[in-house]
Amino acid sequence: MTAIQGARERARREVTTAIMDEARRRLAVDGAAKLSLRAVARELGMVSSALYRYFPSRDDLLTALIVEAYDALGEAAEGALEAAPRSAPAERWVAVCAGVRAWALAHPHEFALIHGTPVPGYAAPPDTNAPGGRVPFALARVAREAVEDGLLGPVPGGPLPEPLAREAAALVAEHAPGVPAPAMAAVVASWAQLVGLVGFEVFGQFTGVIERSRAELFTHQARRLAEGAGLPPRQVPPH
Repeated sequence: MTAIQGARERARREVTTAIMDEARRRLAVDGAAKLSLRAVARELGMVSSALYRYFPSRDDLLTALIVEAYDALGEAAEGALEAAPRSAPAERWVAVCAGVRAWALAHPHEFALIHGTPVPGYAAPPDTNAPGGRVPFALARVAREAVEDGLLGPVPGGPLPEPLAREAAALVAEHAPGVPAPAMAAVVASWAQLVGLVGFEVFGQFTGVIERSRAELFTHQARRLAEGAGLPPRQVPPH
């Protein structure tokens, strides 16, 4: 790469970063549904035609913001997973859940973008699939490594209905070899419940209901989700 090409690439990265930063600010002010390339360009002192060279449409900019948010959330979940001891899978599970909550509370507008009201007229492309799967894959990894270490217990609830058993088995084969289908189904359900629990807090639904013990409620429910996936609390040996 020549020096001129390198300078152009740096300049492009800098402008792209500025566009993304301003777009996130517009999300906080106007919401995703009202995100406008013209408004972003105006705030940056750019003409709209110049901005289109970086993001050809509003949907392209939305997709970049969504992928960025999913990746940031995934990094928070995976970082929490890596920091927790493998010998305590239930605690690892709770740590992943807590990592998701902490990121969402620190980035409520980005959380709303990926787990809030769908943006009218926008259809997420396949580019968002892998980043969007990082949180459930982190939970599935807890279950998979618990199986490998002989630490996964039985999943309550009895046999799965046949259609669900088939789909759960397909997920196991593709993403979590060795995990029992009931545990995989519990992981998927837990992912949905985790997003709902965090969303209730981020969007103010606990106001007037749970005011001073939201962290305690969250941790309690995360432990219950772990138990539902076959990850009982670590037993403390008697003295």
